[in-house]
Amino acid sequence: MITIIDYGAGNLRSVENTLGALGAPYELTRSAEGVLAAEKLILPGVGHYGQMMGALDELDLRKSIIEKLNSGSPFLGICLGMQALFDSSAEAPEQAGFSVFKGRVERFSADARVPHMGWNEIVPVKPGRLLDGIGVKPYVYFAHSYYCPLVAATAAKCNYTLDYTAAIEQDNIYGVQFHPEKSGPLGLKIVRNFVEL
Repeated sequence: MITIIDYGAGNLRSVENTLGALGAPYELTRSAEGVLAAEKLILPGVGHYGQMMGALDELDLRKSIIEKLNSGSPFLGICLGMQALFDSSAEAPEQAGFSVFKGRVERFSADARVPHMGWNEIVPVKPGRLLDGIGVKPYVYFAHSYYCPLVAATAAKCNYTLDYTAAIEQDNIYGVQFHPEKSGPLGLKIVRNFVEL
């Protein structure tokens, strides 16, 4: 069973639809108990970093999410859900992230057209389970104005004015900056890889 954290994210329904298309059983939770009981956990996210982290704190989920990240259970962060794995974000500097990975999420430079919207190629930089079998020069769908830095756990990078982390994988923790739920058959493949972990 996959548990999706429901804090009001705008892409929640499309994530549900993707899991439904794969025939993967799932449930929604807004409670710490639901997070801690999850076999696998998905944190979706679109919109504003500060609003997302604030909503998670209002629901008193921060401690349980961090506990789950440290438990060994598979976790997938999508878009803002991946950005939350870093120390902080320039979008809301006052809001601390989960600090699984060091560094700050930054905004694309002033001369870049933002948001970075649409299809772009990702470049896998090391073998991993989440992106297994995605083929050569895979294109996926992005919609973001802030980017995660490259770190040792970066599984794939993308270039939009600079190289940044498009996917991350470390032990039980996975994240994607793009939206697999909007990336067609390739996105389904990536979500299926997570489901079948």
